[in-house]
Amino acid sequence: MQRRTFLLAGTAMLFLPFPALAAPLQATLYKNPQCGCCEGYAAYLRENGFAVDVKPTNDLLEISHKAGVPEGKEGCHTMFIDGYVIDGHVPVDVVRKLLKEKPPIAGITLPGMPMGSPGMTGPKTETFVIYTVPKDGTVPQVYATE
Repeated sequence: MQRRTFLLAGTAMLFLPFPALAAPLQATLYKNPQCGCCEGYAAYLRENGFAVDVKPTNDLLEISHKAGVPEGKEGCHTMFIDGYVIDGHVPVDVVRKLLKEKPPIAGITLPGMPMGSPGMTGPKTETFVIYTVPKDGTVPQVYATE
């Protein structure tokens, strides 16, 4: 009887979905047409299992602000994924943390273009501080550091 139970359980496992077989999360990344580091960030996301549609635009600041990213907290590019805005070169583990936790915020941002961040060249020279993009216009809070 135990052998039959084992075989049935093993057969059932074949039909369970595996994370590696799941469809990649679809992201849309808006960037300045002349910016190469944004292409590097898109490649970094693809290497980490995301499907990324890159859209060059000259209206990046407007897109970022309409998404709720506060002035002075803008990153190099603006990405939308699973209902969130992600501005700048945010490391993939922080993106995954956001998508797993699903906090009640508009998104997250890594301001500027920090050296050594995903998609940027050079060594990491500072701690990356990723801020929340609040939905209600309140002051952004630190979401993560790396």
